[in-house]
Amino acid sequence: MKKSDNASGATRKRIVILGLPPVDALDVIGPAEVFTAANQLHASATVPYSLELVCAGSELDLQSDTGIALKGHRTLDSERRAGKHIDTLIVTTGFHSVDRMDKAAIAWLRKRSQTVRRVCSICVGAFALAEAGLLDGRRATTHWRMTQRLAERYPQVQVDPVPIWVKDGNLYTSAGVSAGIDLALALVSEDLGNDVALEIARNLVLFLRRPGGQAQFSVALQSQRVSGSGIDELCLWIGEHLHADLTAAMLADRASMSVRTLIRMFQRELKTTPAKYVEDARLEAVRRALELGERSMDEIARRCGYGSSDVLRKAFTRRMGVSPKEYARRFAPHGELAV
Repeated sequence: MKKSDNASGATRKRIVILGLPPVDALDVIGPAEVFTAANQLHASATVPYSLELVCAGSELDLQSDTGIALKGHRTLDSERRAGKHIDTLIVTTGFHSVDRMDKAAIAWLRKRSQTVRRVCSICVGAFALAEAGLLDGRRATTHWRMTQRLAERYPQVQVDPVPIWVKDGNLYTSAGVSAGIDLALALVSEDLGNDVALEIARNLVLFLRRPGGQAQFSVALQSQRVSGSGIDELCLWIGEHLHADLTAAMLADRASMSVRTLIRMFQRELKTTPAKYVEDARLEAVRRALELGERSMDEIARRCGYGSSDVLRKAFTRRMGVSPKEYARRFAPHGELAV
């Protein structure tokens, strides 16, 4: 990461990535690449961001879980003395760091967050935000392997294990690894517009700029996580019968259990409701159809269990933030959809 020394830098949004070692290297590099790409899309005199890596340790070499050190711009002590304005603070750490949080760094984070426009965490960096008390009463997420642990350690945090990133006020938390890139793209979209974020996604050769509401797992992978449970076969059956009237009563009858038991099992095994699971499975099937280049909305609606193409459009747009037609334009092989 190269810090710009352009004279107009004072007007740029200063992005600080705070690394609590050892970090997951991609949690640092992924978001950094997004902001760097945003700068590269602008003339040198008008680049929107200055980007700095601050190391919570005493050295500029930031250790990572890979064993490869990253070179920081300054230590936390140097950052504390400088007192420079921070627009967006992004906290990163690693799986091996969550049980030995740097108390001085947490204290600085707690105080410094009061003057920062946006405070973000990548993956298990959410543990640092929670330790600082910043997530009390807030909705947040982290890597799927750590969501239960986060909820148990910090019961005042409203942990949502599903989305790839969450915004609650000026606090942003993301799921693991590549989700940090999605969060950074969302931040750029807030600052510079969706077209810039999409151009960066294309330049980084990303298949899709994923919205925060998208699940960490595909619905199919989510159900496979509970293989051997009482509902794994039912989940497979749902995926093969999306066209059917998949009410809770119908699914309970299919599984030979009461509706109350069905709801309880879905909550316990998948942390969702039968209705929400069906909705997610249907929308995923629609997305897959669009990405494969299917062009008839009426046919997709019929096969995926929507009463009409209009109902499908409304449900898809509400969840994905773009219409099926726009989604197909961006990601379908032929770039268009029959109306």
